[in-house]
Amino acid sequence: MTSPLLLTFYGDDLTGSTDVMEALALRGVETVLFLDVPTEAQRARFPDARAIGVAGTSRSETPGWMDENLTPIFLWMAQEGAEISHYKVCSTFDSSATIGSIGRALEIGHAAFGGHPVPILVGAPQLKRYTAFGHLFAAYRGEVFRIDRHPVMSRHPVTPMREADLRRHLADQTDLTIALLDHLALGGEEADQAADAAHAARPGAILLDVLDAASQRAAGRQLQRLARAGSRFVVGSSGVEYALAESWREDGTIGAPARFAPLGATERLAVVSGSCSPTTERQIRHAESEGFEALAFDPRHFVNGDSAAVEAMRAQALAHLEAGRSVIVYTALGPESDLGAEIAGSEGARHAIGRGLGRLQADLVRHAGLSRAVIAGGDTSSHALRQLGVHALTPRLPLPDTPGSPVSTAHSDDPAFDGLEIALKGGQVGHDDYFVRIRRGS
Repeated sequence: MTSPLLLTFYGDDLTGSTDVMEALALRGVETVLFLDVPTEAQRARFPDARAIGVAGTSRSETPGWMDENLTPIFLWMAQEGAEISHYKVCSTFDSSATIGSIGRALEIGHAAFGGHPVPILVGAPQLKRYTAFGHLFAAYRGEVFRIDRHPVMSRHPVTPMREADLRRHLADQTDLTIALLDHLALGGEEADQAADAAHAARPGAILLDVLDAASQRAAGRQLQRLARAGSRFVVGSSGVEYALAESWREDGTIGAPARFAPLGATERLAVVSGSCSPTTERQIRHAESEGFEALAFDPRHFVNGDSAAVEAMRAQALAHLEAGRSVIVYTALGPESDLGAEIAGSEGARHAIGRGLGRLQADLVRHAGLSRAVIAGGDTSSHALRQLGVHALTPRLPLPDTPGSPVSTAHSDDPAFDGLEIALKGGQVGHDDYFVRIRRGS
């Protein structure tokens, strides 16, 4: 008999979706991530899955796009009948009223799931993300910053975070009222009464603090209680899964953590990167020092449709791979090289870069016969992987010391990509040796 479905989720970008898959897989919850709402045949290939996700692109989309595309997905999630349905956002919560509006997604989900208050949970100590009294904090290179003072996220090229109070941040994106269950209330003797009172007041949403392991356990318990009261739709980071797993384990819903076979080394690895993060910059430079061929490519060639330039880069990268070397093709090397302001006038420019890198990666994998590949950049990954003809991902090897960047197994009707080991990492994710470690399989 098939186990009941615990969770459905939609990730607002691809790397955020694999982050959820990793968090669940590490805790023994069999999970499959689709790139679109699955067909009956695709769904039937994974009969034992207890969590089903769809990887989306809404982090880089407009509210109008969300109105058209999120509504049917949320209705599908509701019909699947899982205990909880999760709209997964980045743990840095970066968004705006015009791009990646979490507030607009909140409104759509609120309506699709019957108008019940929507729990919001962002903190994830495992990712060094913390919320206290509704304010978000995030670590960077060993130091914790309020998100509006974070060296990277306060200066994000598309959605800079200029407000740490998440309720005030969302107030620019939605008119829904947002209540707060802070970490003191969650940890108090009357936590259930506080949660029930917040729910009974019928706000649009309820923000739950997660500051440490204790508040995470308490938040997970309240997510289940709120779901039983009708609030099955949740907005938040992969902290939602970390919190729920604690509660599921305590009540016996899930058992022991899963075990994964080691990867082993691969002689050649192809990386494409659209990230302008300083973290990815360090990773590219480190990989180059370890023998990778790092190839700079002007992203305007993708935006302008310069097929000759793309073909020249493809030939150059393939030559290195055929000579037994690993390659990285990148369109930015740190925030100072980002051409966002210059290409902003071209509609769909960033999407074109992601798709272009995806087509390039598909060619490299197919013609070099690669068994492992990497796509770097959250928005990039969302648009790039779709060019490989992949319809689903399952966990191959979570990387607990760099959470949010697992190696996955690709499922495709195309033999060139079916079974491909692929790592998808957000710009801020991973140690400096990330690409080197993926090549050597450690």
